[in-house]
Amino acid sequence: MKMIKYGYKGGWVMGKLSKRNILWIIPIGILGVFWYFYGPQKDITDNEYITYVKNYSIENSNKSLETAFASACQNPYWVYFETQKGQDVVEFEGNCPINKKDAKINVQFLVDPEMTNVKYGAMLVDSKMQEEADRDHFLVALTKD
Repeated sequence: MKMIKYGYKGGWVMGKLSKRNILWIIPIGILGVFWYFYGPQKDITDNEYITYVKNYSIENSNKSLETAFASACQNPYWVYFETQKGQDVVEFEGNCPINKKDAKINVQFLVDPEMTNVKYGAMLVDSKMQEEADRDHFLVALTKD
């Protein structure tokens, strides 16, 4: 009677890398590099762009955006990011009253590189995109004296 050996042929042997092992290590290394550079980033919550937008006043108002949002909204959160096209964006997130109901608000402000002007960007209410007119009406009502 002949004995049959069970086991794994090849395998991990110290000091010897097989082609099969290399073919696993290379893609995992590439994924690791991509994760490091393009994976989740820590939010930037304090920089010169955020300070500039917080102190910015909408036309015909003496109230800064920070004061206006702080007086009307709960859980204010300001974050800065740069788009793939190099646009500097400051985003406000918070719970604000809309039509007498609290809603999760996201408003983006676009800042030019010289920090001389702020343009209003997208506005989301409960993750739904709003029209420019609704965004402008909200911001003007928010900053009324």
